[in-house]
Amino acid sequence: MTEQENQSRLMRWHIDGPLFGALLLLIVIGLFTLYSADGHDLAKVEGQALKVTFAMGIMTMLAQINPQSYRRWSLPMYISGLFFLLIVEFFGYTAKGSTRWIDLGFTKFQPSEMMKLAVPMAVAWYMAKHPMPPRTRDVLAGFLICAAPTLLIAKQPDLGTSILIAMSGVFVLFFSGMSWRIIGFVAALLAAFLPILWHFLMYDYQKRRVLTLFDPERDPLGAGYQTIQSMIAIGSGGIEGKGWMQGTQSQLEFLPERHTDFIFAVFAEEMGLMGVCGLFLLYLFIIGRGLVIASRAQDNYSRFLAGSITLTFFVYVFVNIGMVSGILPVVGVPLPLVSFGGTSFVTLLAGFGILMSVSTHKRMLAKQ
Repeated sequence: MTEQENQSRLMRWHIDGPLFGALLLLIVIGLFTLYSADGHDLAKVEGQALKVTFAMGIMTMLAQINPQSYRRWSLPMYISGLFFLLIVEFFGYTAKGSTRWIDLGFTKFQPSEMMKLAVPMAVAWYMAKHPMPPRTRDVLAGFLICAAPTLLIAKQPDLGTSILIAMSGVFVLFFSGMSWRIIGFVAALLAAFLPILWHFLMYDYQKRRVLTLFDPERDPLGAGYQTIQSMIAIGSGGIEGKGWMQGTQSQLEFLPERHTDFIFAVFAEEMGLMGVCGLFLLYLFIIGRGLVIASRAQDNYSRFLAGSITLTFFVYVFVNIGMVSGILPVVGVPLPLVSFGGTSFVTLLAGFGILMSVSTHKRMLAKQ
């Protein structure tokens, strides 16, 4: 089968070939790293592979839907998400000190994951209805759309997810042409709000995480333990790494959460600087491809949404690697498509399914 025939088949399935290939390679890397990080537990890797298969099925299904359908669904999806967040606020299921779930009996549903897509969709829907560049009142309306779910999720408490959801909406405003004057004003407002956040809204464990960022050695066996062990693992990998399944920090179980939030440290120790650079290039390719799709979108709604999904993915990567490397506080953000998990895979690949919808439907429309 020729390359042109392969591309034609992918097009019929609304699959963006370069993006799909990069995602598949990243997922395979994640499965191999998980096998090493979690004590060579093949059953866990097989379970993760099943979750990945399900998530890729969701991605393929969402890629078939025309972007205009997403536009029509944006407001109902956002309102439904707010309704579920209110249910969590008053009747939510609590575990490990956080109230983030709705107990359905046979499973537990986390509405904040739904809002990772609903918020940028809603902001993109609103901004696409108004002239560009946006007026100040339209930008304020966009911020209000972001604010309601962000505050509800921060109360659960889930500060990491609330920040990611707020950023996903702000990226839409950025792509819509929000003026630098407004950006500067918002930045100054946030800076002024930080003392209030610190003294009245942040929990003690969140404050400890921030303080540990500046001095991990102040509590080396407590709050700073994860960061210290992670930096040791990254540094011990050197240029070429110790080899797959040969990392001492992970294999001897010095590194906590090595199969979830801190899996990057496992990869860095085993594959070294060369492997890390390769992983960075793969992430950059995915992000670059997403931005290319956004720039070629057929309308403002598709452009705003595709750009937001792509930059939110970048924030996931940046925050996880930053916290594992000791330059950001530990906020519980997994390494995208590498860390162990099910819900995060579904959410991320659902976003990429929308990206593929924007890419392939636009090209098919141009051919007609």
